[in-house]
Amino acid sequence: MRVDLHNHTSLCNHASGTCEEFVLKAIDEKIDIFGFSDHAPMPYDPKYRMPINKKEDYEKEILFLKNKYKNQIDILLAYEVDYMQNHKLMLDSILNANVDYLIGSVHFLGKKTNDLWGFDNPEFISKYQEKNIDKIWQDYFDTIEAMAKLNVFDVVGHIDLIKVFKFLPKKDIRLIAKNALKAIKKSNMVLEINAAGLRKPIKETYPSIPILEEAHNLDIDITFSSDAHEVSQIGFSYDKCLEIAKNIGFTKCVSFKNKEKIIHKL
Repeated sequence: MRVDLHNHTSLCNHASGTCEEFVLKAIDEKIDIFGFSDHAPMPYDPKYRMPINKKEDYEKEILFLKNKYKNQIDILLAYEVDYMQNHKLMLDSILNANVDYLIGSVHFLGKKTNDLWGFDNPEFISKYQEKNIDKIWQDYFDTIEAMAKLNVFDVVGHIDLIKVFKFLPKKDIRLIAKNALKAIKKSNMVLEINAAGLRKPIKETYPSIPILEEAHNLDIDITFSSDAHEVSQIGFSYDKCLEIAKNIGFTKCVSFKNKEKIIHKL
């Protein structure tokens, strides 16, 4: 059973290819369960997400493709939602949407709108030089912990995205992430093994093996994600991600239907 739950569409303004092309590629890659989880609308950073007036079009298209290809692949409808410390920036119409699951991700640090830092955006990479790297990492994982405690999201998106540009902490990563992982377990969220990190400067999956080992010790469920922004990225390094999971000791992965977990053997 091949599961791939984190994939985007051209509506987010930084992806290419049609939704149908994504589906056909997923079928070609022998993916059994394929989730569209485009960047959800919010009243901030419109350059990198779908506008709110496209929400209905997005949902209709995914459901149309789900029906069209129902005999070849199981297509799921979802959103990747930016968890914002200023909760007013997250839209109720998204958080309460009728979807199979919600991915919660942290792409911004800071509470005040005029002081937000998009830490994975190359435009703002210089900020890493302005602060203590251990504090940056702790602030990030404190935000992941707060996201988990909100009890709104089903999947944690690329849990250690903060490593994307290889600015790594001096402190043990497992200690930095400890409380966040405990909150994820308590909220019954799922951790994705996201292949996109292999395409980034860090050149490793999200999360790193030490964090995955800690997740396994806590019996946190996992799933798999290409985080595709173009057709060629669908199924990218799936076998490598699967091998990592099995080597750590994971024996199952998760998909969703109407916000309910479905367990699959690896």
